[in-house]
Amino acid sequence: MDIVAHTLWAGAGMAALGRRVPVAPRTIAAAMALAALPDLLHLLPIAAWWLFGKGSASAVLAHAFPVPGQLPALPPLVAAWSYHLHCTLHSALVAGAVTLLSWAVLRSLWLPLLGWWSHLVIDVFTHSAAFFSTPILYPFSERGFDGLAWNTPWFMALNYLALATVAGWLWRGRKVRPG
Repeated sequence: MDIVAHTLWAGAGMAALGRRVPVAPRTIAAAMALAALPDLLHLLPIAAWWLFGKGSASAVLAHAFPVPGQLPALPPLVAAWSYHLHCTLHSALVAGAVTLLSWAVLRSLWLPLLGWWSHLVIDVFTHSAAFFSTPILYPFSERGFDGLAWNTPWFMALNYLALATVAGWLWRGRKVRPG
């Protein structure tokens, strides 16, 4: 799924949770940031190559909004760093370790982690084996589930229609606080 949709779904999920239990706006913002993070951090080596090497802003943008068969080539070291960051941040094993560590420190679930988990769950089913399948068991396996490609036009339209519907439902059911 694209970065914007990941962020919006995490925000919608946290807003829906906020109907049941109190959720601070900071927590919602943090969950939305963590939902975007797996698709943003792998851009750091590409951005560094642009800023300090012979890369370009168009290469960064092309990797931020990828189209199958149209990704510009990267130097081997940049490609390797970007790939391993992508795999690490899309691994349920890594997310699980971070979740367990935060649980051990906080003695409860740190709610913003739900944004990261929503990213992983969504990506498993919205990435095809042909293009950035989600390596959920990385570093033990780089294989991913062969899902529906998120950038299929009818799916993108349906996804944003679903987001608009959920936003309408959340807006309609919001509690108005006396001013």
